Amino acid sequence: MSELTISNIVKYFDQTKALDNINVGVKENEFIAILGPSGCGKTTLLRSVAGFIEPTSGTIKFGEKVFFDNREAVPVEDRQLGMVFQHFALWPHMTTKQHLEYPLKSKQNKKRFDVAQRQEMVRHTLKLVELDGFENRYPNELSGGQKQRVALARAIVAQPKILLMDEPLSALDAHLKQTMVQEIKRIHHIMKTTILYVTHDQAEAMSLADRIIVMNKGKIEQIDTPYNLYHYPQTPFVAKFVSKAFLVEGNWEGDKFCPASAPDTTWQGAEVASYFKENKLYPVRPEELSLMTSSSTGKGLLGIVKDKQFLGRETRYMVDAVGKELEIISNSFHISEIDEKVYVTKH
Repeated sequence: MSELTISNIVKYFDQTKALDNINVGVKENEFIAILGPSGCGKTTLLRSVAGFIEPTSGTIKFGEKVFFDNREAVPVEDRQLGMVFQHFALWPHMTTKQHLEYPLKSKQNKKRFDVAQRQEMVRHTLKLVELDGFENRYPNELSGGQKQRVALARAIVAQPKILLMDEPLSALDAHLKQTMVQEIKRIHHIMKTTILYVTHDQAEAMSLADRIIVMNKGKIEQIDTPYNLYHYPQTPFVAKFVSKAFLVEGNWEGDKFCPASAPDTTWQGAEVASYFKENKLYPVRPEELSLMTSSSTGKGLLGIVKDKQFLGRETRYMVDAVGKELEIISNSFHISEIDEKVYVTKH
């Protein structure tokens, strides 16, 4: 098993610590998304694995091969990696086929594959990304989605052991992005290559990854499956960034929570992380909340509807309550109107 092991990685840019003691183990063939806001260190981590950036300290290994250790680094070309960049990085004077042939002309790949093998690899990869028939087209003759497929094909044609992707869909519109998400999942299922995928888009990460690394300010906040990150965040940052949760203040008694502004209201929280209980907080997601225009039981958080947005299958209500602006997602458009008094309950 060729596991990617990242141990105690630290990276300084002058006096700024971009990576703060990063430790990650990536299983063979696993799809890992690195998620976080701009400046959190996710691209620095990816480029450290690629060899474009040399860490200040730590170790990066893939199986028995040491990529980096104690300031000694294996060159990029010897790591057998594929890289997909944010803005395609296609050469305007090269055809689709020439883009795929380019990485196969390196000294390493000429040793690994003979001429017939390289030709077959180009043909097979074009078919895999559904670009057969576009071999002789230049980038200016391709759509945005086709350009992204060329960039992806160029990265995988040499059968890399690890595929690195740095926000590869950020330049695409929403429809193309969804199409490429499906394509990347299909290709990963067929190739079974280990993938590290950087993104700031929560939905993109959750749609693609087996596990997600959530980063903030150079540190890892949580590593988990998309389901667990969403339903069981371990830190306030993960609760807000991934789950879009609100942190309601109150008191815990065992696994029961009473909001400070509604002491007669009780929410169950057996699976809420210990951090929130210790800090008298409850993370609640928009779809967990309901609205009532009156409260026959006298329970719930009193608030005022400040905005109402019809989104087709659901309606988004923005409510001022407990000193916060709460977002409530409802299937009903007719619960309340703007400026109306409501009670917010958790279902």
